[in-house]
Amino acid sequence: MDIRKIKKLITLIEESNISKLEISEGNKIVRITRSTSTTSSDSALLSTKKESEIPVRIPSATTRYENVKLINNGHVIRSPMVGIFYIASSSDSNPFVSIGQMVEVGDTVCIIEAMKVMNQIQSDKSGIVKAILIDNGQPVEFNEPLVIIE
Repeated sequence: MDIRKIKKLITLIEESNISKLEISEGNKIVRITRSTSTTSSDSALLSTKKESEIPVRIPSATTRYENVKLINNGHVIRSPMVGIFYIASSSDSNPFVSIGQMVEVGDTVCIIEAMKVMNQIQSDKSGIVKAILIDNGQPVEFNEPLVIIE
């Protein structure tokens, strides 16, 4: 595996809150682990969270995520990979979706950039966009909720 790819993976891990990543390429395996500390508020959230609830992180100036809001209804489109979330194809383009917009199966809802590759994430359900859970340009983790469709 190319050292530039490994450096990019390390940067993505530092910018996100994932603690472990393992990638295999052929017979080579790269395992990156970061130690993290859990705050008391994180512990309380983990113990009270129900399976049907989806955490929505609200950015703060002092910490990456300070509050957690729980949303129970709707279909969730999740990130299929670790990368950077983009709501539009460029800074001067219109967003793929906006809250209240009707989407059909196969419509592009966002782009996840991973290793300089732009991956279009498509809706797997028709409905109305209820929430966009990630800010444009923010790192996302594998299986992290991105968009809720009602």
